[in-house]
Amino acid sequence: MLPSPVRSLKSLSTTVRSPKVLRTEVLAGLVVALALIPEAISFSIIAGVDPRIGLFASFTMAVTISVVGGRPAMISAATGAVALVIAPLNREHGFGYLVAAVILGGLFQIVLGALGIARLMRFVPRSVMVGFVNALAILIFMAQVPEMHDVPWAVYPLIAGGLALMVFFPKLTRVVPAPLVSIAILTAITVGAAIAVPTVGDKGALPSSLPVPGLPDVPFTLDTLTTIAPYALAMALVGLMESLMTAKLVDEITDTRSSKTRESVGQGIANVVTGFFGGMGGCAMIGQTMINVRVSGARTRLSTFLAGAFLMVLCIVFGPLVSDIPMAALVAVMVMVSVGTFDWHSIAPGTLRRMPLGETGVMVITVACVVATHNLAIGVVVGTVTAMVVFARRVARVAQVTSVTDPEGGSVLYAVTGELFFASSNELVTRFDYAGDPDRVVIDLSATHIWDASSVAALDAITAKYAQRGKTVEIIGLNQDSAHLHETLSGELAAGH
Repeated sequence: MLPSPVRSLKSLSTTVRSPKVLRTEVLAGLVVALALIPEAISFSIIAGVDPRIGLFASFTMAVTISVVGGRPAMISAATGAVALVIAPLNREHGFGYLVAAVILGGLFQIVLGALGIARLMRFVPRSVMVGFVNALAILIFMAQVPEMHDVPWAVYPLIAGGLALMVFFPKLTRVVPAPLVSIAILTAITVGAAIAVPTVGDKGALPSSLPVPGLPDVPFTLDTLTTIAPYALAMALVGLMESLMTAKLVDEITDTRSSKTRESVGQGIANVVTGFFGGMGGCAMIGQTMINVRVSGARTRLSTFLAGAFLMVLCIVFGPLVSDIPMAALVAVMVMVSVGTFDWHSIAPGTLRRMPLGETGVMVITVACVVATHNLAIGVVVGTVTAMVVFARRVARVAQVTSVTDPEGGSVLYAVTGELFFASSNELVTRFDYAGDPDRVVIDLSATHIWDASSVAALDAITAKYAQRGKTVEIIGLNQDSAHLHETLSGELAAGH
């Protein structure tokens, strides 16, 4: 079998030989590149770096992941989630530390991917994912507030006009992305009417050439490592979460499967490459991926590669024009991204009435933790742990014990239903009448499953309590796995007696 990157290149060459597929992929790549420019610049502003840094990152991420990634047609570039994580590091320590964190974050992703972290995604419940998405939307909106404070009055009608264009233009056509149309019109208005408002050029110079590789400008010491490691790990986790969730979505849309492990490792490789080229890092972009897959109909790696390539061509050739884009246009774009990202259905009154209180609580806790800490990874971890506690409490109450006494009074049968694990087994011991039961006790476990040592210890404790009164206990109905666990541990857990 060919190595993965070689297979990727071979698939690209196959695409080129199909005119129809080639046309679809090229047009899709161009549309995505046009839509990437404003978002990459906006995410650069969030991270507190020059716009060219986000553009470089989008270029290197897209081109690299098109070869090493595990999900064809998925777009990876500079993202708001990664920008939010690394912004404090850039603000407090400088750009060199940001680049070093991107490289280290990529290495973390490679290691985590090789260890199979993709398999752990199935333990992240839906309520946490909804909270994750909603918190991301809130943080993106909050990041726009400074751009609307203490600015010329003309900024506000420009933002309102940009929002109106992005809402109504898609009703006319979806061939050209509405954010790009909005930016083009607002730029023409501000330039043509000579309206003095903050522009992209005020934030820094755009690239006039391709990025060149280099090492981050930081001291290579243990102190530097301890400074960047927390940010790098947070970036790695957030990037993998977004990328794996996006890959799963594309799998469902295209009815195809992808290698999540390869995608995890590929994201790491792309971030390492991006870091050495002076980019701000990134991950999969849900919005741009939907433009590529759902709107444009792309299905291969070629569209991802061309999105990055076209992006650099547009910046280098049309750089002066991009510098005149008013910041109000980008604020409008990011507000729309925020509104579009938020899962409004999750807070609809009808949804809240039907949703279990615990599920809603997990979502709210996830959002609150993310907004309070500005760290998406912390919110997801806290939300997942909370969901596990809610689940454990819910399942613990499911275990039931019913008894049937022999008419002759010689024995009693206890039927146990539900799942037996540490939370439910602690209550199990109290459900038996040790003093009043006859000499022979039968416990039927055919409708349950023993999951852990706590459950075995509870059964041992029940047997011991009856034995102290001269009564015998027979346990029946164990399935194969439960019987093996019980046989292995029964009598060996002294603390359970």
